[in-house]
Amino acid sequence: MQSVVLLIWLTLCAAQDARERHIANGLTLGVGALALAWLLWSGTTWLGATAEQGGWAALLALAFTLPGYALGRLGAGDVKLMTALGLATDGRHVLGVFIGAGLASVCWLLLAPSVWRLIGQWLRERLRYLAPGLSKKQPFAPFLLVGLLLTFVWFG
Repeated sequence: MQSVVLLIWLTLCAAQDARERHIANGLTLGVGALALAWLLWSGTTWLGATAEQGGWAALLALAFTLPGYALGRLGAGDVKLMTALGLATDGRHVLGVFIGAGLASVCWLLLAPSVWRLIGQWLRERLRYLAPGLSKKQPFAPFLLVGLLLTFVWFG
């Protein structure tokens, strides 16, 4: 059940990021606060890892995202999203999501020019910030969603 909640949350973040190139603080900080409260109350993350593993996962998420933020490649919403994900999961999931997102991002950069023109106009408008060549700074949350899906498939 908790995996479904994470998927719904990340889907909402990904949709907003692709549409607006922005993720609302209510989605990132809100879920981060809920995950932290759960962690402190129950002593485990949403996915059942120990509180210590959740804390290390949050630090790992910061270590992965802060350099990208400092270089202007990631937004603050991406940093908050990954930190909240770390508090809700564990280091293995954070690492899997980040690797999966990187792979998905590279695949999109390679395939987008040929795939983009096949997508319907309505969907292209909804995902306008994923358009190839539009910007060097693509929304990252949609790729994080793909990374989470791949991680759930990989880890079962």
